[in-house]
Amino acid sequence: MGDIISFNRPDGQPCQGYYVEPASGSTAPGIVVIQEWWGLNDQIKGVADQLVQQGYRVLVPDLYKGEVTVEAAEAEHLMDNLDFGDAATQNIRGAVQHLKADSPKVAVLGYCMGGALTVLAAVYVPEANVAVCWYGVPPAEAADTRTISIPFQGHFAERDEFFPPDQVKAFEARLQEGGVNYESYWYDAHHAFGNENNDIHDPEATKLAWERSLTFLATHLT
Repeated sequence: MGDIISFNRPDGQPCQGYYVEPASGSTAPGIVVIQEWWGLNDQIKGVADQLVQQGYRVLVPDLYKGEVTVEAAEAEHLMDNLDFGDAATQNIRGAVQHLKADSPKVAVLGYCMGGALTVLAAVYVPEANVAVCWYGVPPAEAADTRTISIPFQGHFAERDEFFPPDQVKAFEARLQEGGVNYESYWYDAHHAFGNENNDIHDPEATKLAWERSLTFLATHLT
């Protein structure tokens, strides 16, 4: 449905990503979708394709430069080798800037590892207008999340073993401390409940989180 395109990072280096646009064309509001630790796979492209049906232009930057895996150990290795600061301030910011050239407003939406990167983007990408994070937060020392100045929405799992609730609660406290415009939702589910390829996929939680995400995006992008 979409194409692999090349766009420039702020430092001028090229980056590739999966791009798809709606029938309404290249001036629709934009969304940068951030992958899970598996890479730019068919599942995350499917998320982009669903958002396009809602009328958005979507770009998924390829943070692993073509590498994709289905093995958790390999995914962890790829994630550990990723420079999160560079990914947020260069690849993701470049993707936002690319969409912003033609779109009046652009959101960042990410899952798992991409959720943590979405939080970093909310801090470090001034061109972003709104951020939606599904089950992922960065280490507290990675960014002062009190400084987030755009609307932020989070979807978190009460039985998350990768991003424990205590860590997320501390993150929420920082948002509150900074007076951030945010809303946060918790689901009686496991980490990555929204990925239909997972054994622990929770269709009901996914449907609710998706509806809330779409409402939030529509509110702040259109």
